Amino acid sequence: MTQYLISFGAHAMDHIPDEDAPAVARAAHAAVQEAINAGVYVSAGGLENQPASIVATDGAVTGGPYPDAIGGFTLVDVPSRAEALRWAAKIAAACRCAQEVRKIGADPELGAMRDQADSRR
Repeated sequence: MTQYLISFGAHAMDHIPDEDAPAVARAAHAAVQEAINAGVYVSAGGLENQPASIVATDGAVTGGPYPDAIGGFTLVDVPSRAEALRWAAKIAAACRCAQEVRKIGADPELGAMRDQADSRR
């Protein structure tokens, strides 16, 4: 199977009135629960509206910008792009905002590294 990142922009939900937020949260949780039940859920979450920390190659940490890219994401592991788009449609309806879908490139070497580490546990 292949992992897909389903995400929405940092300000994509700004149009939702505060009083509707609990209903949106319930709907989003229900969509994620459906993905969990279907066995395709990997991870999900929202990015806090706070500045990023930027870590340089020498390890120095500085304050970065407020997020302008991703406000929230769901990571699914599904057999096809069509299936990822189907999940994105469910999440879009639940979150009341459009979703972006991107395939995550597989790196066989990283998979082998993970498998080796798992076999040592």
